[in-house]
Amino acid sequence: MDFALSERSERWRRDLLAFFEKEVLPRHRAWLDHVREHNDTPPFMAELQRKARAAGLWNLGLPELADDEPGTRLSNLDYAPLAEIMGRLFWAPEVFNCQAPDVPNMIALQACATPAQKKRWLAPLLNAETRSAFGMTEPDVASSDATNIATRMVRDGDHYILNGRKWFITGAAHPRCSFLIVMGVTDAGAERTSRHSCIIVPMDAPGVRLVRRLRWMGCEDHTAPIGELVFDNVRVPAENLLGAEGEGFKVAQVRLGPARIHHCMRSIGLCELLIELMMARAAERSAFGRTVIQYDTVQRWIAEARVELEQARLLAWRCAWRLDQAGHHGAWRDVSLIKVAVPAMLQKIADRAMQVFGAMGGSDDTPIHQALAWGRLLRIGDGPDEVHLRQIFRMEPMPEWSIANSPYLAAHPA
Repeated sequence: MDFALSERSERWRRDLLAFFEKEVLPRHRAWLDHVREHNDTPPFMAELQRKARAAGLWNLGLPELADDEPGTRLSNLDYAPLAEIMGRLFWAPEVFNCQAPDVPNMIALQACATPAQKKRWLAPLLNAETRSAFGMTEPDVASSDATNIATRMVRDGDHYILNGRKWFITGAAHPRCSFLIVMGVTDAGAERTSRHSCIIVPMDAPGVRLVRRLRWMGCEDHTAPIGELVFDNVRVPAENLLGAEGEGFKVAQVRLGPARIHHCMRSIGLCELLIELMMARAAERSAFGRTVIQYDTVQRWIAEARVELEQARLLAWRCAWRLDQAGHHGAWRDVSLIKVAVPAMLQKIADRAMQVFGAMGGSDDTPIHQALAWGRLLRIGDGPDEVHLRQIFRMEPMPEWSIANSPYLAAHPA
């Protein structure tokens, strides 16, 4: 197993980094100023996207693009170091059309949509002509067990009628979000994993109502604003069904694997930024006659952050390699491993960075408090830690020997 970057990946990494430093990073303060004032996407985003697409830096996270679909067709492993670069700024992935939840939705549409659905819904996403969301989580049930999802989808002739409530739906409150992939119950009497289906619901369909825009730990997601939605007798054509009826879990799993690994890849890049910030802040501040960076405690914090980050990167790269080799079904254990390890690492490193920065670390002057909140959110979103740990345990093989006859233990006296 060789984790050296391929020549192709290294070339794309250099090109992306050069574009990031020349075009994206210099706009960061203007982006912050705009979203504070207007709470929407800055107008220069379209210009940056045009430049990124002209440079070939477009749809980088989609390995399975068709011949007529725009993008680089990088493998998951080749994409990993690129995602790290984009992860240094929360809004940077959108420049390259690599943002959640749109990329996982693109993957779900690639895998499960009909040709007509791809033309109507996938093509505009690939060209950044629209935005999308995935409606799964509900306020009235424990959505960590997806079989609890209770929104009803009742067949009525050539349509389905939807009733229910969804919340913490990433991207649903974005003004350009034109459709959602919604998961709901189509057959309550079927087996647990066959009760649900997924359907494409236009945001402007009668009965779809955005109740409110949500924040997480006081932080606003300006790239993919979080929404709470109500579906009140929403009538959707049956032709919008994504996959077959009863295959809702299949559709969800197809998109969740890439969603999880992409979040982890970007989080590793964010942790690299946090370490740089700690180094700079500690070197510039003095307390009790010494610079902060001279104190053993701070040195240990930074060193431990480096150890944790390198471990997480290797775990993420192995997961990406496994996805390339075995597909989503062959990499579920690896996805669960990184989904537990990376958010915990991000929380710890962000917490240390906040301690080094002091009060400034909790202000809007730095991304530290957002990083801390994001790490905490990732420990719940896309499957909470407990679900992934349960899955990891289930895949742990039981030894063929017992304690009584283990060859590794000394024999007990009779």
